[in-house]
Amino acid sequence: MTVPTKSRAGGRPAGPGPRPLRLPGGTSLRVERRAAAVGLLLAAAALALAVVLIGTGDFQIAPGDVVRTLLGNGTPADDFIVNDLRLPRVLVALLVGAALGMSGAVFQSVSRNPLGSPDLLGFGHGSAVGALVAIILFKGDGTQVAAGALVGGLVAGLAVYLLAYKRGIHGYRLVLVGIGASAMLVAAIQYLLTKAQVVDATRAMVWLTGSLAGRDWEQVWPLLAACAVLFPLILGQGRALRMMEMGDDAAYALGVRVERTRLLLMAAAILLTTAASAAAGPISFVALAAPQLARRLARSPGAGLLTGALMGSVLLMLSDWASQRAFGADQLPVGVVTGLVGGVYLLWLLVAERKAGRI
Repeated sequence: MTVPTKSRAGGRPAGPGPRPLRLPGGTSLRVERRAAAVGLLLAAAALALAVVLIGTGDFQIAPGDVVRTLLGNGTPADDFIVNDLRLPRVLVALLVGAALGMSGAVFQSVSRNPLGSPDLLGFGHGSAVGALVAIILFKGDGTQVAAGALVGGLVAGLAVYLLAYKRGIHGYRLVLVGIGASAMLVAAIQYLLTKAQVVDATRAMVWLTGSLAGRDWEQVWPLLAACAVLFPLILGQGRALRMMEMGDDAAYALGVRVERTRLLLMAAAILLTTAASAAAGPISFVALAAPQLARRLARSPGAGLLTGALMGSVLLMLSDWASQRAFGADQLPVGVVTGLVGGVYLLWLLVAERKAGRI
């Protein structure tokens, strides 16, 4: 909670801090104006990028024609290209980015550590092991691979939670256990690849890279359903999450059931991560970078769940645009682009944390 240091005439707080918004029934909601403005700008950027991405490809479509087609006034050719071929891919990018951004915000807030990301805690690698088991051992189709990724991520999340639990979850213990689990899961991935036939190994490597190519409505609907259920669940715990950032003792004193809330939030965030991996493969570093960038833009001390989700969508769609346009005819999988950008960001974050004396 922000406490103003000065007051204007009439007792109103000075400065650009959060202002109370009065709702019917006497309920008061505090709104941080800068965070709200950043959220609106990110939402507008995500919509603009979606229109640009739909028009990007071998057959270019102007943004105005894209909007016209989405409203039902396009030509038959544009309607097929926009609604059947490109819109599902863009929706998957938007939803995967939002899911990763929100799950990253949850884990960084729960662990109180900017390195507390699903990328580093092993959940993405758990999904990868589950998917590779379905591909290599069971010769599974797309649905079975997605189910394997979901099960693998959930098992990895449960194992990390149980191994890190000792009279509660400590942030650095969670990160250290997650890093150890990641190393073990990477070894499992490499072992499975050595046992695979050439065709299965090629298919597995394509999945492990993380890509939005060929995504259709089959991936959109399950991911949309997961986000529709889990986003409100996480946002409903936003106040408790912000209190938990002050420490478990302070949260207990304020009436938060800390372990129950932490377990609920981690379970929801793991489900979001595994759902995103099932839809597009393991997209690296979006969950790590998006919440931190959103926090710096909004200058907000809280978890920044919505702004983190919107930033994740913007980052992933920007990466997808770069993968299609920046390398000419040799299009890169979007996971390669996010890995390149995210690796640079991780190095910068480590240097900044070391200068600040936190690591």
